[in-house]
Amino acid sequence: MLASSPYRLTLFLCLTEILALSAIATFPALLPNFRDLWKLSNTEAGWINAVYFGGYMISAPVLTGITDRFDARKIMVFGSSSGAVAALLFSTIAEGFWSALVLRFVAGISLAGVYMPGLKVVSDHTEGRLQSRFVSFYTASFSIGTSLSYLMAGEIYRMWGWRWAFAFSGGTAAAAAALIWAFAPPARIRAGGKCASIVSDFRVVFQSRKARSYILGYTAHMWELFSMRSWIVAFLAFSFSLQPEEATLWTPTRVAFFISLLGLPASIFGNELARNFGRRRLVAAVMVASAAVGCTLGLSPGFSYAWVAALAMVYGVTIVGDSAALTAGAVGAAPDGYRGATLAVHSTLGFSAAFVGPLAVGFVLDLFGGGKIGWAAAFACMAVGGLSGTAALVGAEKKTGRQAAGAD
Repeated sequence: MLASSPYRLTLFLCLTEILALSAIATFPALLPNFRDLWKLSNTEAGWINAVYFGGYMISAPVLTGITDRFDARKIMVFGSSSGAVAALLFSTIAEGFWSALVLRFVAGISLAGVYMPGLKVVSDHTEGRLQSRFVSFYTASFSIGTSLSYLMAGEIYRMWGWRWAFAFSGGTAAAAAALIWAFAPPARIRAGGKCASIVSDFRVVFQSRKARSYILGYTAHMWELFSMRSWIVAFLAFSFSLQPEEATLWTPTRVAFFISLLGLPASIFGNELARNFGRRRLVAAVMVASAAVGCTLGLSPGFSYAWVAALAMVYGVTIVGDSAALTAGAVGAAPDGYRGATLAVHSTLGFSAAFVGPLAVGFVLDLFGGGKIGWAAAFACMAVGGLSGTAALVGAEKKTGRQAAGAD
């Protein structure tokens, strides 16, 4: 039985998460091609990138919030199945801005049915001292799913075109739904007590200062992370176009694959450091480092492509170094009996920022006319959002420290 071993269960859920995420980066990976094919402005491309997270943002409060009362495993099956349908429809009927907008919105709803409900299943079956480690494994696997999505989209596009890239991702999402239905154990459901509304559950969560600080820090983190993931291939393609020679194996989608893949060890290692040296201080330090690397990358598109690719990979490490630490912090700070509601608030606010960030970057690019100046401003926009998370974490730590001193 999978539930009898937290290691086997976590590994299984990481695998299904990776399969279900196969379409997450298909549009961003092929954005330069869609921009030319459909004559999209940067703002329109930003809307298609952002609406994916808009679908998540709108549906996550319900799909994650009800996991305290409804088996999260069944919600994961719904999420994976709807993601398969959205990807397969994109491969057959998408013809321009509006059809892409609608179908990517639906795909975002599918992500809301997979990611945090899956984390609920993991955390319900891994209580105890090592829970944050299992949580970090699951959250870090998000990077594997994203990286494979970039790579798969780019390679299939080169062989058979963009429609087959979406069709293949739909097939892997369908496989995830079948595996979850057949093998995942049920999650815990809150028993007894008054059946309050989801809104009242969220109020309880937000009244917890400790949980709230991690949630707000995660929100800032998601602004920077998904702005980068939505636009990194377009940025690399721009840098690629400035090079004197185009012969290289390091195509933008392949570089994006490694950028996201490096997030796996970075996220897990960041959480391990947080467990040993202090979660809030570690997260704040990573946020500052990430902003510095991101701004430097935004100034570098005219440098050698090898340098740009290497710096982008460093950015891929710093930008997710705080991811698992923030989510594990929120799980550990969840009020008793409100873990599902805490994850719902955590992911809803986080992916709200993931919705606004890519759209803001597209607007900034159009505002500054693209080019080197536009990309420098775009990465500065990402960095400002990410840095705002340090205020929530450091401020909460100081307030807690003052209260503790007053109690002595």
